[in-house]
Amino acid sequence: MRAVVILSGGMDSTTAAFLAKKQGFDIIPLHFNYGQRTEKRELKAFNDICDYLNIKNKYVIDIPFFKQIGASALVDENISVPTDGIKPGIPVTYVPFRNGIFLSIAAAVAEKEKAKAIFIGVVEEDSSGYPDCREEFILNMQNAINSGTKPETNITIKTPLIHLKKEDIVKEALKAGVPLELTWSCYKEEDKACGVCDSCRLRLKGFEKAGVKDPIVYKR
Repeated sequence: MRAVVILSGGMDSTTAAFLAKKQGFDIIPLHFNYGQRTEKRELKAFNDICDYLNIKNKYVIDIPFFKQIGASALVDENISVPTDGIKPGIPVTYVPFRNGIFLSIAAAVAEKEKAKAIFIGVVEEDSSGYPDCREEFILNMQNAINSGTKPETNITIKTPLIHLKKEDIVKEALKAGVPLELTWSCYKEEDKACGVCDSCRLRLKGFEKAGVKDPIVYKR
């Protein structure tokens, strides 16, 4: 029973990977280098987690066109990553249709590998207004994938974290034995997490509400 896991190296995707293993899946991690600010650090986290799990069958795929498209602070150095708190609406860190493209590539890998599931660590609370983290979108993508693949492929997109609060994800991660010290969530920095971007704020709030100290190092 195989599953492709979209694994950025962040806390959420890593927890999703561990939950997939807990459910009995033989996981195939899939990572994307798409020109994001923390590309090297995310790749290190991905490889560290794969090494921790002793996984050899993994995919790292480069998607250079996201930088060419731009329109996001994660891939365009001319757009600043917000550090003044989470605000309503779709933030400038939204990468246009990123999860749709990730899921499309994951479907191709899953079909090749004869996997029956794709795990993705999307969280509606964490989406910060990202339209491609909504449950409705995921269900629509699942239907599209199964319409465009072989009948025997029949892929289910699994989102084990989608309705969880960040503090509940921290608790699930600890329960599943996730090495949180190996994960990376910061949008902005690659040496020490900035502590003030939206992703760092959500992560820190989750640890605080869970009553646990985050094991990674922050600048502030």
